[in-house]
Amino acid sequence: MSRVWLAILLAGAGTFAMRASFLAAASRLATVPPWAQRILRQIPPAALASIVVPALLRPGGELGVLQPRLAAGLLAAVVAWRTSNVALTLAVGLLTLVALQAL
Repeated sequence: MSRVWLAILLAGAGTFAMRASFLAAASRLATVPPWAQRILRQIPPAALASIVVPALLRPGGELGVLQPRLAAGLLAAVVAWRTSNVALTLAVGLLTLVALQAL
């Protein structure tokens, strides 16, 4: 057997072992401690903020506070906070952005 095939087989066995270890430990991972749940709840908002904030503040690669995207995003955030209505938030944000870009 050549060294290439040995490396392929060892890599396959290692991959299988890593994936099977999660199945073997699934019963212990099913119950997440409360401190870990509190931390894990913060991940989706942080990931969304890391995508949205740069798009609002630097859409063209330059920092600018007088850009239409920032104004539309801030207005949409206020609508979302006050109404908790996703459809209304999207509509207000989109219409504001289109209106400001048309000016």
